[in-house]
Amino acid sequence: MNNNSVFKKGAISGLLLFIAGAIILMGIITAEIFYPAGYTTAYSEISDLGATRPLPNSVSYQPSASIFNATMVIGGLLILAASLILFRTGKKWFFVLFPALLGIGILGVGVFPGNNAFFHPVFALLTFISGGLAAIVSSRMTQAPFCYLLALLGVITLSFLFLSTVFIPILGDGGTERFVAYPLIIWMIGLGGYLIGENGKG
Repeated sequence: MNNNSVFKKGAISGLLLFIAGAIILMGIITAEIFYPAGYTTAYSEISDLGATRPLPNSVSYQPSASIFNATMVIGGLLILAASLILFRTGKKWFFVLFPALLGIGILGVGVFPGNNAFFHPVFALLTFISGGLAAIVSSRMTQAPFCYLLALLGVITLSFLFLSTVFIPILGDGGTERFVAYPLIIWMIGLGGYLIGENGKG
């Protein structure tokens, strides 16, 4: 494979990943802006922006729900596209698998909002686990000290996910979930920028 072609594909993959992270972050912020009073980062889950859990009745508010769900669908598709392009650069399968699963998870979160009591938790869990692993594995694609930062973001995500019962009394459901989700958004933007810089030269 032509080296210039590999570099260009790597830069495009990074660009898509960067855009996905930015869109997801700004989409969440925008959905929060339009959500009615009572939504808090401490006690409201991120997915409540799309629709709350059916306990017993799910609630969704427009335009927050449409903004959030569309953001997740677009972000998931961009990450999937970035993963496919990264695969075509010749990267090993484990560099591509976890980001691809992350894209599928985020896409599923948008397609199946919080009012879907079965599929939404499945895709949310897929998002968090695969995202944390993607961040850790991707550290092997980069140089020190940046590689340590990527790995740390993955460890933070997985730690707050699997030790959530420890952190929820301190940070609340919403606060704990944000310590799971936001490191992944930082990872997308960070790794995306790295790939653009490394592969966009010349």
